[in-house]
Amino acid sequence: MSKFSDYEKQYEFIRFERDKDGILLMQMHTNGGSLVWGGGPQEELSRAFDQVGADRENHVIIFTGTGDEYSGPRPPYETRHFKGVPKPSEWDNGLWRGKRMEMGMLNIEMPMIAAVNGPAKRHCELPLLCDIVLATEDTTFEDTAHYYLGNLVPGDGVNIVLNMLLGPNRARYMMFTGQKLSAQEAKTLGLVGEVLPRDKLLPRAYELARQIRQRPVMQNRYTRVINTQRLKEEFLRLQGYGMALEALADIDRAMTEQEK
Repeated sequence: MSKFSDYEKQYEFIRFERDKDGILLMQMHTNGGSLVWGGGPQEELSRAFDQVGADRENHVIIFTGTGDEYSGPRPPYETRHFKGVPKPSEWDNGLWRGKRMEMGMLNIEMPMIAAVNGPAKRHCELPLLCDIVLATEDTTFEDTAHYYLGNLVPGDGVNIVLNMLLGPNRARYMMFTGQKLSAQEAKTLGLVGEVLPRDKLLPRAYELARQIRQRPVMQNRYTRVINTQRLKEEFLRLQGYGMALEALADIDRAMTEQEK
């Protein structure tokens, strides 16, 4: 078990706020602005999901970002994890963090509401793993950080989520072409429950959280559990293999570039 005081002020990239009803706001940021993705946020989320899930005083989680973007930046970017040819041991660190992050999120047993406050340019699968997904009118979903712009195999989990939610053909099209889905397109395709003006996003998330909170705790927890079971099984079956292929292709790319 964990307590709110164990993690309330322990994270650089995540801000926490909990009200008297046990509704936990989990807000990603970088220096108080929109989240800039990197190894730091990934490592923190992999730990934070475990602590949040182990705190039995949390009853509903609102998972959101800060500012005009949910997560970024869009590649190409200078803060690449590896310089030169990455060693397998370096990729092993990324594999360890990556597998812990999504599975830690899926192991949370209280309902999760994603309040997507703008473009999800990096790891768009994270909000889509929540039970209810709300988005602003200017929100977009994309996976350009892998195949399309990042020269990487999309094997870290986004492939699993997009295939399950969009179907294989739409998911493959999106990953190969770098397609950006607008909030309205995402709603039509079933990825998003509601599209809202920015000033209505968090109030609506809290409204839904309070509505859920009126139900018995075990009903809420176990409804989440049964609805994440298939996702867990798919991540256990495919994520390690996908990330191993992502690492292998990246090492080969880096070695080929070095030989030129």
